Amino acid sequence: MSRHDGRSNDQLREVKITKDYTCHAEGSCLIEFGATKVICTASVEESVPPFLMNSGKGWVTAEYGMLPRSTNTRIRRDRALTAGRTLEIQRLIGRSLRAVVDMEQLGERTVKIDCDVIQADGGTRTASITGGYVALVLALQKLKSENLIASIPLIDSVAAISVGIYEGALILDLNYREDSRAEMDMNVVMLGSGDFVEVQGTAEGKAFSKAQMDGLLEIADKGIRELTKIQQQCLEAA
Repeated sequence: MSRHDGRSNDQLREVKITKDYTCHAEGSCLIEFGATKVICTASVEESVPPFLMNSGKGWVTAEYGMLPRSTNTRIRRDRALTAGRTLEIQRLIGRSLRAVVDMEQLGERTVKIDCDVIQADGGTRTASITGGYVALVLALQKLKSENLIASIPLIDSVAAISVGIYEGALILDLNYREDSRAEMDMNVVMLGSGDFVEVQGTAEGKAFSKAQMDGLLEIADKGIRELTKIQQQCLEAA
C-alpha cells in the first residue's frame, strides 16, 4: 500500500525534539511527529501527594491539554472538570513515565510533566510520552547538578508510538487522516529494554487476528527503538 504522504508502512513521520524549549521549567522540549507538535515541560515541587508523605518516596505525574486551534476546527478550552479523554491520556502519560523512575532515589518531591498540544495531526499522546521522557530527564539532570539528588533516578527510557490497520495494511505512526479511517488502531508504550508498559488497541467494525496483533507489535518495536535513539541524540547534544 502507498500511503498518501509517501511513507512506507513501517516508517515514522519525521521526528524532531528540541530540548530546553522554554526557559523557566526545570526541563522542557518541543517534540514534533510530522505536523503534530507538543510542548513538554517538567516542573519540580518539593512536596508529594498526601499518600506519600513521610514515605521517603517521590512522585511523577502528568497533565495534558490541547490549545483551541491545535486542530482543524476550534475546540473549547477545558475550564471546568477535566474531560474524560483528557483524564485518560494524563493517566497514561503519568503511568508511562513512572515506569522508569526509582521513586526512592527521587526522594520526597514531585515532578509534574505538562504536555501542551499546539498542533495536532494524530499521535498526540504518543508524542507526549516520548517528549515527556526527555523533559523528565532534563529536570532530573538539573536536580543532580544542584546536588539535590545523588544520582539520576532512572531505571530505563520510555517512548510510545501508534500502529494500526489501514486499508488492510499494518502501518506505523498514524497521522490524523489514517487514524480517523483506520480499521484498527493501537498505542504502544515500551521501555528501552523492550518491555511493554502499556498496549491499547481497538478494532472498528472488524475484529483483528493474533497474527495481525503480532505484526503490529513488531513494527511498533521497530518504531520505538528508532524513537529511543532520537531521544538519546537529543539528550546528548550540546
